Amino acid sequence: MDMPVDAPQISADLRKKLLVMQRDEITSYHTYLRLAEITRDAHNSETLRKIAGQEHRHYQTWKRYTQADVSPNALQIRFYFWTARLLGLTFGIKLMEKGEEKAQAGYRDILQAIPEIEAVLREEEAHESELIDMLDEESLKYAGSVVLGLNDALVELTGALAGLTFAFQNTRLIALAGLITGISASMSMAASEYLSTRASGEEQNPAKSALYTGVAYIFTVIFLVLPYLLVSNYLICLAWTLAHAILIIAVFNYYISVARDLPFRKRFVEMAAISLGVAFLSFVIGNLIRRLFGIEV
Repeated sequence: MDMPVDAPQISADLRKKLLVMQRDEITSYHTYLRLAEITRDAHNSETLRKIAGQEHRHYQTWKRYTQADVSPNALQIRFYFWTARLLGLTFGIKLMEKGEEKAQAGYRDILQAIPEIEAVLREEEAHESELIDMLDEESLKYAGSVVLGLNDALVELTGALAGLTFAFQNTRLIALAGLITGISASMSMAASEYLSTRASGEEQNPAKSALYTGVAYIFTVIFLVLPYLLVSNYLICLAWTLAHAILIIAVFNYYISVARDLPFRKRFVEMAAISLGVAFLSFVIGNLIRRLFGIEV
């Protein structure tokens, strides 16, 4: 990129904006380099280093105008680094790219004042397609299996716990019945996923598909049953369990929406409506059965 020999005169307000953008670029540069260090795939690592180089060139562009060095945001670097380590490289980078999209809007505001910004914009917009092409994580390959485990556990167990709550009205009995139901269902669902994946001839490993489904199911079961092991009031437990269900739905759908560029709100509302709708129907059925048979526990 051609740079002016002598930095042109710019206003104090424009310089302030460029310093912010300059810090964003040097922060992104160091973040991409650190992510490249933890990426086992050689092609992915090289692509990350290439993008880091682009970010550093952008930093140098703004430095020609501001005539100042800027330190990176160490906290932000650590945040994205550990996000990628804990939640996967794809999620960490996509979350970072969303922040860069906001920065690109700021670039367009000063497009007329600085001609070099058009080239910077082209490179920034190319990041997303390069990243999508390069990333290939196992956890996302089996996202469908995780969705299956979560969905089934949320729908079945929220409904079962709601029904059991008014049928038994005893938190220990409800927890026991919920755990037995949930663990048995998790093994059944994992076995079904194994047979389904094997029969379909898909690229996924049937055993891994079954493992992802079963583990997602069991963790959801434990999280939903937990209130009944901690609190004695069955109504509070039910409300807490439903809150847990909504939290699980929100967290998982946010993860998928970022990692796969899918709409969050539509998926969240749909999944929450199904789970809570089934829970409400089970709540009504459980209450009717208890009254019909005169069960008192």
